[in-house]
Amino acid sequence: MSRYFTKDHEWVDVEGDTGTIGITDYAQGQLGDITYVEAPEVGKVLARGDTAAVVDSVKAAADVYAPVAGTVSAVNAALEGEPELVNTDAEVGGWLFRLTLSDAGELSGLMDTAAYAEYIKGL
Repeated sequence: MSRYFTKDHEWVDVEGDTGTIGITDYAQGQLGDITYVEAPEVGKVLARGDTAAVVDSVKAAADVYAPVAGTVSAVNAALEGEPELVNTDAEVGGWLFRLTLSDAGELSGLMDTAAYAEYIKGL
């Protein structure tokens, strides 16, 4: 499995042609307590950069963008009853949705873990 990051603080874990997407620990920390997650519908086709989900917190609502193009294949149903999973386990159990990738070549435009860590140091 490979993990990639966007400058908008999304992460994507890629295994085969499936990408699991969520927001980073940094992002959830900036948002504060998550109160609701609006996930995309299974079957929705997303282009890279499309608004895919919305995360509401006590501070703000934040759009979550598709880091790569694909078709939504699953959503994290646990977040319906426990949106705070995004706060407590942002980069594992708090994943938002899965995509079947339509162009794995788009991953080359994303950051690896070391590059993302360097990026957030400058924020």
